Amino acid sequence: MSDQTFRYDLNGQVIGITAARADLWPNFDLMLGTLRVEAAVQPGFRIDIVETLELQENPQGKLAFDGEVPLDGHCRMIDAGSVFHLVFPGQQTVSIHDGEGRAQIRLHPDSKIKWTLLMMVLDAALDADGQHMLHTAGLTLPDSEALVLIHAPSGTGKSTTSLALASQGFGLCSDDVMILKTTADGITAWGMPRKVKVHRHTAAMLPFVSPCLGETWDAEGEQSVSLDRLGEIIRVEDVRPRPVVALLHLARSADTETRLLPMARTDAMVALATDNVRTGMTGLLSVQKRRMAAIAALVKRVPTFTLEIGARPVEAAALIRAAVQG
Repeated sequence: MSDQTFRYDLNGQVIGITAARADLWPNFDLMLGTLRVEAAVQPGFRIDIVETLELQENPQGKLAFDGEVPLDGHCRMIDAGSVFHLVFPGQQTVSIHDGEGRAQIRLHPDSKIKWTLLMMVLDAALDADGQHMLHTAGLTLPDSEALVLIHAPSGTGKSTTSLALASQGFGLCSDDVMILKTTADGITAWGMPRKVKVHRHTAAMLPFVSPCLGETWDAEGEQSVSLDRLGEIIRVEDVRPRPVVALLHLARSADTETRLLPMARTDAMVALATDNVRTGMTGLLSVQKRRMAAIAALVKRVPTFTLEIGARPVEAAALIRAAVQG
C-alpha cells in the first residue's frame, strides 16, 4: 500500500502529512480538519509518520527536559542544535529539523500520537512561516475587522468572557488558541478552528448558550461545542488574519465590578510570556526565542490592559469598545 499525503493550509503555510494509513494521524484532522486542502500544493512543511518497532530513543544532543507532561506522561526533550527531539520511551518520537521545514514522527504500533507531540510539530510548522501559536482568545470588535486578544491562564474565564463578548456583537475567532504574525505593516492574528469547551458555570452565567448544549457533561463539568453550532447563536469568524488592536490580560475582580485598566507593557509581556514561552535545562530553544520576540513586538505595538471580570462579564463589552475604538 502506498503512503497517503494530506495537506492543510495554515494561512499560507501548507503542511503535508504523509502516513501509511489515515488512522495514524487522527489527532491532526481533529484540530485541522476544516483547513484541509485537496489540491496537490507543494507543502512548506512536511511531516512524515512512520509506524515502527524501532524507536530512536537516544539521539545525540543536550538534554533539555526529562520529566512528566500533563496528560501524556514521561518524556525527554533533546536539543541537538538544528534538530529537536521529543521522546516518549517505548511509544513514539519526533525529530524536528529547524530550518529544513520537516519533521519525522516514529510510532510504536500500539501508540497514538500524543497531544504534546502534536502541538510541538504544529508549533514548528507555524514557526517556519513566521507564525506563532499563543494561548489567548481572540474576538473582533462589533462592525470591525480589528480584533482584541484576551490572555489568561487556563481556568481564569477566557471562554466565559469570550462568549459574553460575542453576545454583545463581538465576533469569536477562538476562545483559546490564536496564531500571531508580525510584519512591517503590523500584527495580525487568526483563530485555530477548535471546538469551544463550555463549563457548567458558564452555561449558568450565560443562559443564551443553552440551545447549543446537550444533557451530558464530562468529568470536568464541560461540553465541547462545534463552531458551526455556536455560529447559530453568535458571530463566528473565519480564519482570515485580522489586525490586532489591543491585548487584554484577564483577571478576576476582587469585588463584583468589571473594570478595564491600563497595564504596563512590561507586565503584559511577562504575563503573556509566562504562559506561552517554555524554558528547558538548556535555556530557550530557537522556536521559543522567536515566539518571545513576537510577544515583545506585540506588546510594543498595541495598547495593553488588565480586564477585571466581575459578576456580569457582558459589561466588559462597552468598556473595551470605549477604550479601543475611542
